[in-house]
Amino acid sequence: MLKILFAGTPDVAVPALRALAADTEHIEIVAVLTRPDAPTGRGRRLTPSPVKQAALELDLPVIESDPSEECFVSELIATGAQAAAVVAYGKILKESVLDALPLGWYNLHFSMLPKWRGAAPAQRAIWAGDTSTGVTVFRITRGMDAGPIVAQLETEIGQHETAGELLARLAQVGSSVLVRAMEAVESGRAAAVPQQEGEYAKAEKITVESAHILFEAPVHDVDCQIRACTPNPGAWCMLHADDTDGAEPTTLHVLRAQPANMDDSNVPTELGVGVLAAGKRNVWVGTLSEPLELLEVKAQGKKAMRAADWARGARLATGAHCA
Repeated sequence: MLKILFAGTPDVAVPALRALAADTEHIEIVAVLTRPDAPTGRGRRLTPSPVKQAALELDLPVIESDPSEECFVSELIATGAQAAAVVAYGKILKESVLDALPLGWYNLHFSMLPKWRGAAPAQRAIWAGDTSTGVTVFRITRGMDAGPIVAQLETEIGQHETAGELLARLAQVGSSVLVRAMEAVESGRAAAVPQQEGEYAKAEKITVESAHILFEAPVHDVDCQIRACTPNPGAWCMLHADDTDGAEPTTLHVLRAQPANMDDSNVPTELGVGVLAAGKRNVWVGTLSEPLELLEVKAQGKKAMRAADWARGARLATGAHCA
């Protein structure tokens, strides 16, 4: 039986932790490494990570030490772990830490490596308009997401799938791939294949600033940007709803949208970039090509609601636009 350390922090790591814990024939999780409790919510209460909460439910020992500290290696060795499974842990591991486990550290990454190495692979795949992505288990080395590949599985990206929906699906798919990979490590059958060399786009983290919607692009690109930023950090624009002198723009978050159905005779055929048009049941905004239909929005200081309901109460002036 393979004794492993599991390292992870957010929700997307929980399915893998549970799947590995369920494989009692081949795997024993001797400890779970996660980030320390962090303040969340308006009250800023210290809250355990989703992985810690799941570990406690599974009655697994939890380690919250910082791997950069000198004492961490001895603490790691004391667990008796032979290898480690990592899913979205969130910290870079020093070479001394990687060398401390005789069978190595294995990471579940949400892309088909070597494509989209980095912090936001699923988000960047959607933003780039990719039609497929996948999951990869690789052995961690010093290079970022550059270690040899142990297992991969490809999957299509849904036409209207958001980053949150895709990540949740990849977390489930990836959990079984990670279990099979760790079983291969346990049996000595794991064949690590070096990644193809070449220049590949990096999956840089998406910031609040970069989630500002660019309507000066074709509708397909705008749609991809919104889906890539949903739910975090959230796609947004500045709403200029009133032409009155001195009227300040407000923030409008777009939670769901889709390219307009151009077979629908109600869709405005000529709509300026960023200009809003509202019908009885639809709201559109102009892009560089065809209009984008807004389906669900959250106006500043308001709750999320259907875009058509929001538009009826927003009293949009002629020429109202988003920028």
